[in-house]
Amino acid sequence: MTTAKIGRTLADSTPYWPDAPRPPKGAPNILVVLFDDVGFSDFGCYGSPIATPTIDGLAAQGVRYTGFHTTAMCSTTRAALLTGRNHHSVGVGCLANFDSGYPGYRGKISKEAGTLPEMLRPHGYRTYMVGKWHVTSLTETGPTGPFDGWPLGRGFDRFYGFMDAETDQYSPELVRDNTPIDAPAGYADGYHLTEDLVDESIRFLADHQANAPDAPWLLWLAFGACHAPHQAPQDIIKSYDPVFAHGWDAEREARMARQKAMGVVPADTQMPARNDGVRAWDEHGEDERRVFTRLQSAFAGMLDHTDRHLARLVAFLEETGVKDDTLIFVLSDNGASQEGGPLGFINAMGPYNMKFEPMDEKLARIDDIGGPDTHSNFPHGWAMASNTPLRRYKQNTHGGGIRDPLIVSWPNGVKARGELRHQFCHASDFAPTVLELVGVEPPASVNGVAQKPIEGQSFAASLNDPAAPRRTRPQYFEMFGHRGLWKDGWKAVAFHPPSSSFEDDKWELFHLDADFSETNDLAGAEPERLKALVDEWWKQAEACQVLPLDDRFGPRFAENAQRFHGPRKRFVFHAGMGHLPTDMAPDVRSRTYRIEADATIPPDGAEGVLIAHGDATCGYSLFLKGGRLHHVLNVGGKLIEVVSDRPVPPGPRKLGVICRQGQPRRFTLTIDGEAAGEVETPYGFATLISWSGLDIGRDRGSPVADYPAPFSFTGTLRKVTVTMDEDQTLDGEAVGAAEMARQ
Repeated sequence: MTTAKIGRTLADSTPYWPDAPRPPKGAPNILVVLFDDVGFSDFGCYGSPIATPTIDGLAAQGVRYTGFHTTAMCSTTRAALLTGRNHHSVGVGCLANFDSGYPGYRGKISKEAGTLPEMLRPHGYRTYMVGKWHVTSLTETGPTGPFDGWPLGRGFDRFYGFMDAETDQYSPELVRDNTPIDAPAGYADGYHLTEDLVDESIRFLADHQANAPDAPWLLWLAFGACHAPHQAPQDIIKSYDPVFAHGWDAEREARMARQKAMGVVPADTQMPARNDGVRAWDEHGEDERRVFTRLQSAFAGMLDHTDRHLARLVAFLEETGVKDDTLIFVLSDNGASQEGGPLGFINAMGPYNMKFEPMDEKLARIDDIGGPDTHSNFPHGWAMASNTPLRRYKQNTHGGGIRDPLIVSWPNGVKARGELRHQFCHASDFAPTVLELVGVEPPASVNGVAQKPIEGQSFAASLNDPAAPRRTRPQYFEMFGHRGLWKDGWKAVAFHPPSSSFEDDKWELFHLDADFSETNDLAGAEPERLKALVDEWWKQAEACQVLPLDDRFGPRFAENAQRFHGPRKRFVFHAGMGHLPTDMAPDVRSRTYRIEADATIPPDGAEGVLIAHGDATCGYSLFLKGGRLHHVLNVGGKLIEVVSDRPVPPGPRKLGVICRQGQPRRFTLTIDGEAAGEVETPYGFATLISWSGLDIGRDRGSPVADYPAPFSFTGTLRKVTVTMDEDQTLDGEAVGAAEMARQ
């Protein structure tokens, strides 16, 4: 290895400057635009009436894939996209929310599976990540890390975004590089996360142009849209009410007609029956139809709004003269979400804590949908329409969960304009495709760690050749026990009812080349072919760390929380502490606990938050206001407040609240250890506190209670102590259902 020669003087010394990494000749920039929970038909160029002119314009300048498949969930698809390997193979067999202790289910990408930025950076690429990460264990996303699974630990040079599956669009849980930060503004200031993510994307690229204009870059832009909560400007949302007033049945038919006219699906594609439990639109009452329409309009408005801001990024590429040599991918991570249930939610945080939303309450809040105090999600019928003409939803291994839009545009490298590609391809094929297009071989080692083989298969040849050979490797699918296998145009698939025996699962057989929507089950007609595919599934499952099969929801979440928190029942938060993500905060669900703040009240009094966990949709806050101590329990927007029966006197004080588990729950305020007010309520945190985190001395986001955020404490706060009893009783399945809504 060449090094500098060091002598006693400059005359007998020779300097050495190693060459900077050089990218392959003609290597393009790479822009990945990853949407969340957007169904197969939701982009305009895939049959939707939702306005997506930016996305449609990119499709017109490139190709659309109709056979692109994902893994049915967000963490898992991201792991496959980033590594070029199957998600179980890299340790993310399910969600980043838990570590089951088995190699395929660690919730974090293994070091033996290098990521695309780790593979590109040695070749001179600068790498930028903006938006949703969600491929490292959430119990490792706190202020002490460990940071080896964060974006900067997995090959990105810069990061601006959020670590969890979702975040509030008006009050997001933001991280810059490795540090949690406050959002730059709030709802009242016109802030929306989508706009912010595009602003930061432009900032990264503008800085890049200023500093290293000749170096290629990778920008991975992962929007929160269109994952719940569906939040967007009200004028955009309401503009879609007349578009969707005809209901999901008519919408499915209209979308499939457009898809056939475009060639997105074959002309003989059959419309599947409605998904299980979805009623005909006309069977719902007028009030229900109004609410359901507005919930769909919020989803549509969020996608429309995102497309408008994506237009700013594309315009920046054009203005800086780099668009034609930028390889752009636009895709979704899984099918549309079933987590809204049969009736949808205006604020899902309430129902998941047993504070339900009767239809008259939904109707009364219809104009709140999409705003800062809502956590809305649409009902099953509209998710079904999003996935037209495919069956089932996200989480499932039928087409509705795993067949997604993919658009590729690269004017200098892809000569096709507005063409369709019908080849099967998979999320694990993405990274090898990018590597082939930029001329980089997968490395044998990354950071000194020997690498697993790439399992995906490049589809680069198909970009300019519609007749390029199909994928030769079989592809398995598995999520929560739902299973599937594609091979040579055929698909075996099994829907797995939770907690049932895997041996009782019914396997179906479809010839996808002739049956796009999986409506003609050939299992009875070709049992030998089905058996061969099922046998192949087991072979792939064993090779790719899928086993043991595990269909549990609640127990996995509960076990992970118990393992992380262990015997710890006391938390002490000292003044100066930053923001704490919800998964690291005290788990006060369904138990007795005590909170006590050690504070000094000045002679002229004080006000402000002592501790707050959550946001306007759910959480709790202990604060001073009007000279008295207050505690608010916010369950799905319902505020249960207790106010001290006397003012808080000046001087050093111990200010607290005791929650006694039971039915009803009892909340008792304390001043210097003496009871100072009490309230009883049937409500509490049955399954979750909030998906927003905890702060002391302020309420950083949308406020938990009726005060203006951040409502910082004006006295002196030394510390806050939270102590929990051993009497926690959780309904594991209910917790699992709530956590699944988070994904």
